[in-house]
Amino acid sequence: MSGPLSGLRIVELAGVGPAPMCGMLLADLGAEVIVVDRPGGAPSGPDPACDISRRGKRSIAIDLKRPGAAEPVLRLIQRADALIEGFRPGVMERLGLGPEVCLVRNPRLVYGRLTGWGQHGPLAHAAAHDLNFVAITGLLHHTGRADESPSLPPTVVGDVGGGSLFMALGIVSGILSARTHGFGQVVDAAVSDGCAVSGALLQSMRAAGNWSDQRGVNFLDGAAPWYDTYRCADGKWISVGALEPQFRALLLDKLGLTAEATSAVQGDRTRWPELKRRFSDLFLTRTQAQWCELLEGTDACFAPVLDMSAAMDHPHNVARNTFVTIGGLRQPAPAPRFNVTTTAIRSGPVQVGQHTSDLLDECGYSQTEINALREAAVIN
Repeated sequence: MSGPLSGLRIVELAGVGPAPMCGMLLADLGAEVIVVDRPGGAPSGPDPACDISRRGKRSIAIDLKRPGAAEPVLRLIQRADALIEGFRPGVMERLGLGPEVCLVRNPRLVYGRLTGWGQHGPLAHAAAHDLNFVAITGLLHHTGRADESPSLPPTVVGDVGGGSLFMALGIVSGILSARTHGFGQVVDAAVSDGCAVSGALLQSMRAAGNWSDQRGVNFLDGAAPWYDTYRCADGKWISVGALEPQFRALLLDKLGLTAEATSAVQGDRTRWPELKRRFSDLFLTRTQAQWCELLEGTDACFAPVLDMSAAMDHPHNVARNTFVTIGGLRQPAPAPRFNVTTTAIRSGPVQVGQHTSDLLDECGYSQTEINALREAAVIN
């Protein structure tokens, strides 16, 4: 059997950032995802041939700014379960593809609007990127050391974690609702909103008095000696995350630090810096590989800090086929996994406009009409 979303058809308006990643997640799970590309491709973003977010999709190239360009897109939407667009508020309306128009053509359509700030609010029309969305929700403040500037997290925190994943959930939820109630709706997915929800655990601990607004003094942001990263003798790094007492005891035992020497430190935060210095000095005495030999696979809550190349070759990732090679491009395998409706990468990154003629034919366009669209430079 194919993926769990097999039979769903999604139209994705090409862009950069969280929207194409959302489309990839749905395609990985079996949905048919059709990308409406710009002729010639987007002026920014990765090379389409290397853009993993384009895998498993089909592409039609339409110049949306040309007169008459909205009609072929509307015909695609008429046959779709959902639409994903990531433009600023008002752009789709100016293109003649706003929710009102699309829902007239397809009343069961789930119209997904994925933006940084959402469809309304003082910042809705302002340009911004992942870092800004993480910053405004309080999450960025708690990255980095107490005496340093906040760290710069990769786009996985905002665009993917707060955007793509929440939009994918919204799309699937909207489709389920449409099947139950018979009508579609608009999904307003803001990356900033998703980031705020992602911080629910920290907000809970803060409400309970177990989390400070001061950066770098909490047990999950680098203050605790047993929840941090450490440099090794070879310049590489390791991570330890032994939060629970039984795991912490095992870590201390493996490191040769007796319970008698550390029992007072465990319950006294004022002595955390002392133990952290001992950890730092100790981890500098062996290489990353030597620490892996001692700690990896135990309940000491340990893992080496790997770059992307090393991560692909780690034995655990190899055993689970976490990374696969498709068309010479090494990339992460679909997740999560299903034991019956198994997932698979159906193809590598789609070329811009690779399926233009086929998709127009499926929408009922004659060859004469396709030629006319090409002559009008709506397609190329």
